[in-house]
Amino acid sequence: MTIPYGKGEFDEDGYPVGSLLKSMFNGSWLDAQRFAELAQIVMGLVVEGLTILVGPPKVGKSWLVGNIAIACAYGGIALGAIPVDRRPVLYLALEDGPRRLQHRLRKLSGGRPLPAELDMICVVEPGAVLGTIAEWLELHRDSAPLVIVDTLGKARPQRRPGADPYLEDYAAGTKLKRLVDEVPGSALLVVHHTNKGASDDFVDAVSGTQGIAGAADSVLVLRRARKSNDATLAVTGRDITEREVALVVEDGIWRLDGNGIEEATERAEQRQQRGALGDQSLDILAAVIAAGKPVRASDIAAATGVHPDHVRKYLKRLADSGRITRCGRGLYGGVPSVPSVPNPPENGTVGTDVTPLFPRS
Repeated sequence: MTIPYGKGEFDEDGYPVGSLLKSMFNGSWLDAQRFAELAQIVMGLVVEGLTILVGPPKVGKSWLVGNIAIACAYGGIALGAIPVDRRPVLYLALEDGPRRLQHRLRKLSGGRPLPAELDMICVVEPGAVLGTIAEWLELHRDSAPLVIVDTLGKARPQRRPGADPYLEDYAAGTKLKRLVDEVPGSALLVVHHTNKGASDDFVDAVSGTQGIAGAADSVLVLRRARKSNDATLAVTGRDITEREVALVVEDGIWRLDGNGIEEATERAEQRQQRGALGDQSLDILAAVIAAGKPVRASDIAAATGVHPDHVRKYLKRLADSGRITRCGRGLYGGVPSVPSVPNPPENGTVGTDVTPLFPRS
C-alpha cells in the first residue's frame, strides 16, 4: 500500500504533509484531559447534545416540548416537578403559525408574559434550517442554549433517489449533532414521528431507518393511549440513565406522575405491573407487601376474603414471575431490598426486610 503523502516534508505540528494521523492521540494525553460535566437541560430527560423525541401523531409532542421551552426560558420547573436553569431557547415551530403558537404558549405559561429568552421561528426557507440553527447558537455560545425543532420532517432534506436510506438518515442526524457539538453546553431537541409497527425495543419506534436514532445522543419515546391522560416517556442514550417515566397530561399540560424523576420512574413500573396482573392478583400482591413479613395462604385469605385454594394459585404465579419471594414451605414475602437473599435461620424462615412494589398511600 502506498502512503498518501510525500517524504521529507513536514507541517508546523511535525506531521508529514498530507498525513492522515493528525487527529490521533495516545492514552497519556487522554488520561490528562479534564472534561466539563455534560449540561443537564432537563435532569434525567434532556442533556447536552442531540436528543430525538418521537411519538405518534396527535399524542401531544408539541405541547410537551412547549412545556420544556417555556420552563427553560423562564428558569423554573419543567413538567411540574423538575427544576431547570434559565437559558436562551430557540423554538423552531415549523408546523405552527404565530396564532396557534401564541395560544399554546400562553396556556403553558399560566398567564405570565411570555419570556424574552424564548425566540421563535415558524417559517424557514428550504435548505436553511441548519444555517439558521448555527447562526443562533453562535449568538448564544456562552449561555448553554437550547434549540427545539418541531418537526424533523420539516427540517431535513428529501432523500436522494437511489440513495441508501440508512446512510441518508444517519447523515441527516450527524449534521444536526455536529451543530451542538461545536457549542459546548448546548442542546438540540428534535421532534420526530414513530414507526407504525410495534416493537419490544422502543428505539425501533423512531420513524425511518435506525440511522436517525444512531446519530442522536439520546432518544425519548412518548406513548399514550387514545383518550387516556396517562403516558410514559422512555429514555435511552449514551450519557443518560435508561428508564421509563410516568407522565400525566391534562388539557395539554404535561407533568411527571410524581414529585421527581425517581418517583415517576417507580410509577411507570407500577403501571406495568398493573397492566400485567388482574385485580385479584393485585389485591393478593398488595396484601403480601402490606404484611411486612412472610405470610401463608391462610393469612392472605383472611385479609382479602379470597378462598385459600385460589390464594395458593395466585401466590405461586406471583412467586414464579418474581413479584414475591418464596421464603420457606408455604411462606411468601415481598421482594428483598438487596439482591442476595440472606441465609435462613435455623427455623427455616427469613427476615422481614421487603421492598414494596406498591407502597401504601
